[in-house]
Parts: sequence; structure tokens; C-alpha cells
Amino acid sequence: MTQPIDQPVTQPAEQLLILSGKGGTGKTTVASAFIALSKTPAFADCDVDAPNLHISTHATAIPTISDFHGMPRAHIDSSLCISCGLCQQSCRFDAISESCGAYSVDRIACEGCTVCQLVCPVEAIEMTPEVTGCTIVHADAQQIFSTARLKAGAGNSGKLVSQVKRNLLAGIEGLELSTTSNQSFAVIDGSPGIGCPVIASLAAIDMVLVVSEPTISGVSDLERVLAIIGRFNLPAAVCVNKADLDEEQAVQVVSLCEANRIPFVGSIPYNHAMAKAISEGQVPRSEELEMIYERTVQILFR
Repeated sequence: MTQPIDQPVTQPAEQLLILSGKGGTGKTTVASAFIALSKTPAFADCDVDAPNLHISTHATAIPTISDFHGMPRAHIDSSLCISCGLCQQSCRFDAISESCGAYSVDRIACEGCTVCQLVCPVEAIEMTPEVTGCTIVHADAQQIFSTARLKAGAGNSGKLVSQVKRNLLAGIEGLELSTTSNQSFAVIDGSPGIGCPVIASLAAIDMVLVVSEPTISGVSDLERVLAIIGRFNLPAAVCVNKADLDEEQAVQVVSLCEANRIPFVGSIPYNHAMAKAISEGQVPRSEELEMIYERTVQILFR
């Protein structure tokens, strides 16, 4: 898709998701660099367990923060409870305890399965909403930054990621911009690993860039995340960060890409200046990052 030159842009044409098979590879470093290089008005942080894209990418709009409700949890109405104990006997998660004949639910241990509610003979148990995190949206006519924060130990991170993406798309529709480029795209910083947050972030994506590292675990996790991306039949590319820390493993990354027919778009050597910029909350820059950016954009829009 292309946009007419010097015409209002209401929606970036593509969505680029940046992933890593494991934490600590430099995924967010690359994402923040891509946001700066592309000057995109639309970006999101889907790493809801540990969001940190905001540290180096400063949004312009005042945030709107909303509670996010995950799976409902059981609540026992003590005024109705007859202390029969059926709920405690039926709970496979040991989330219900008894003290002096009174029963209560540990809302952290409760998985919201509703079995206790079904077996209660007096309907003393109801499922009530549980706030498991919050969404954070910085949006105005010039920029949309969508992110979220999951409470420690809370579940349903995949659903929260999906909400982050919905908020991003809603914000994109409200953008009122002009551009001279036909290569407008949104940048999404994903979660590490291959779990529910990653799977949720892959929906409706146009391309994935995977940031790997030259370690044994880095290569193994790269193989796993490429397998997940393959299930979605999405275009993908790979780069390796801190490539000079273990040149042998860096070669393994390239070999893995060749074996899977995945474009390898470049290597980033360990750089003290980049590390310093990251620690100071600044956008990292290097010639290698710019080259990886250019190659990735070529694949995204070919």
C-alpha cells in the first residue's frame, strides 16, 4: 500500500513486529532505533510483563491509563455461605481456605475455572472482575504510543497484548499527518520467548524482525521463535546483536537463517557508546543499525 505524496496519512501502511527468542538480546534497543530512524508516528510496546520502550522513546501526549480486567476470580459471600466445604474440596488449585468455619478465596491462586461456583448449593459464590494490569495510551493527532503493564504474577498476558494492539490501531485512525514518503509503518516491540504474548502479538502483522544474540541459548531460542513465525506464514528477517562476543555462535545464527531461507539483515557489534546511550534513556545509533533498518524496510515493502 502507498500513500499519496503530501496528503494526510490516516494509517501507516504496514506493521513491523520486533521479537527475540529470549530476553536481553537487544530487541527494545533495535525497536527504539527503528522508531527514530523511520520517524513513525505509531508504535507500541507489547512486552507487558516488563515494558521499557518508553525509557528511550518519549511520547508527546499525556497518557490515558485504564484498568485491564483479566479472568474473573471467585468471591464467597460469607452471609450466604453454609460452610459445607464443597468448594474447597472441588478446587484443584487449592485456592480456597477455611478458618473457624469461614471460607475465603486466595485471588492470586484462583484460576477462575468456576467449579466452586457450580458446586455451591446455596449460590454463595460469584465470579467478580479482577484488575490484572493496565493499558497506557499516549495519543493525539500527531502520535500514538500504546503500551500496558501486567501486575506481578497476573495471567492473561496474551489478552492484554491484544488490547495494546487494538489501542494502537484505534490511535492510528485518529492521526492527522502529512508525509512525503510512501513507506509508512508502525513499529511494535514484542515480548521475548514463544509464549502467549508473542502469539497474540503476531496477529495481523506484516513482517517480523527477530533480534538474536551469539550464544548457545540465543541460537536455540531463535530456532524456536522462527518455528512459531513459520506457523503464521509471515515474512521474517533476522539480525544478531553483540555479534563479536562469540563469532562462532554468530556464524550459527547466519547458518540457521540460511537453512530456513530467512533473510539475514546484519550484525551489530558490541558498542560502548550504544550501551551508554541506552543507560541514559537515549535512542542508540550506529552505522550497523542503520544498515539493518534499510534492509528490513526493503523487505517490508518489496
